[in-house]
Amino acid sequence: MEVVAVIDFETTGLSPDYGDRATEIAAVLIEDGQVVDRFQSLMNAGVRIPAFITELTGITDAMVRKAPPAADVMRDVSDFVGDYPLVAHNASFDSRFWDAELKHVHRKRRQEFACSMLVARRLFPQAPSHKLGVLIEYAKLPVTGRYHRALADAEMAASLLLHMEEELRRRYQLRDVPHELLRKIQKVQKQQLDTCVERYRLTSVTNR
Repeated sequence: MEVVAVIDFETTGLSPDYGDRATEIAAVLIEDGQVVDRFQSLMNAGVRIPAFITELTGITDAMVRKAPPAADVMRDVSDFVGDYPLVAHNASFDSRFWDAELKHVHRKRRQEFACSMLVARRLFPQAPSHKLGVLIEYAKLPVTGRYHRALADAEMAASLLLHMEEELRRRYQLRDVPHELLRKIQKVQKQQLDTCVERYRLTSVTNR
């Protein structure tokens, strides 16, 4: 059974291109429909946290001053994740920070990201919004902690991912929903979802 790593960053801003850095990371490993392991750490990148970020996340300068250096945390979480396929909610955000923080420790990502937000837009177009908190409420999934803290958000994104995989299995009579299919779904228009899944199903049968 495929193991997938769901990650979430808390950061000082929206983009490493503007000098923003990570303040916290979490990674949750999923195997056979359940969480099998977790990693979480604050990280000290030596930068000040803006007041509005502290208000959003609850993470303060004092907290990160006591945290391990960002480089040490990234080496540890990179080892923890290994080559497992990656998932994040709004992966365009998390993937930029993952790549940027790895670059600081002279490492490079070897695997692809799937985005649970993009998959949800195709699978649940009727949802009021596709923010993580709204989707958790929409799907009636448990809130596992404070939003905008890395471990809680990673666990809830993992819960949402499992919910969407179950919905895809139910809706399309699939035996499994691999990371490869999620990446295909996130690239198509919502009206092309049925065609995308059917094409994948046919390809999978042919390649067996």
